[in-house]
Amino acid sequence: MTSFATGRMLLTPADRHGPARAARLRRLDLGERPDASFDDFDAFADRVAAATATPFSMVNFIDENRQFFAGLHAPTGHRGGSDLGTAAAGGNRGGRYMTRDRGYCPHVVARRKALVLDDVCDYPRFAGNPVVDDIGIRSYLGAPLIDRTGIALGTVCAVDTVPRPWGRAGLATIKSLAQELVLHIDHREGRHHL
Repeated sequence: MTSFATGRMLLTPADRHGPARAARLRRLDLGERPDASFDDFDAFADRVAAATATPFSMVNFIDENRQFFAGLHAPTGHRGGSDLGTAAAGGNRGGRYMTRDRGYCPHVVARRKALVLDDVCDYPRFAGNPVVDDIGIRSYLGAPLIDRTGIALGTVCAVDTVPRPWGRAGLATIKSLAQELVLHIDHREGRHHL
């Protein structure tokens, strides 16, 4: 547990599976953006945004130190995610990277369960996260991407700048999308090993 200079608590979950996840992501060639094959993840993020009617959605892989938005949907004019990524990364111009202490996806990966936050400000543990002030995130819906080996590789998530009553339908939708994406990753791995 660490605290901001402002005194607000930042509770980044311990990540005892980080090294195994990082090794698995390297084997799957999913920790970076090496080529156009990641366009599939952007298209998937577009589908998540459409299914959840949100302005932002991501396919997020998390290694020991940072998060990588392999798939990103942002409002028109923000396709590269530079505004979102720059703000999320605390001014880092990497665009598609964010440290593990920002956002809610590291919590989903550590918990290995979906996380539904209708209004992040209703939860003291999450209200102090930098994405609230830096990006204006007010609601979050995310599910883990648990692959065939049992490793939580990252998340699929949808976020909004206004509170959202996700309900059971939202939870079912994000879990279903996560399962679909895991099947895609498993299939992708099978093609690379032929």
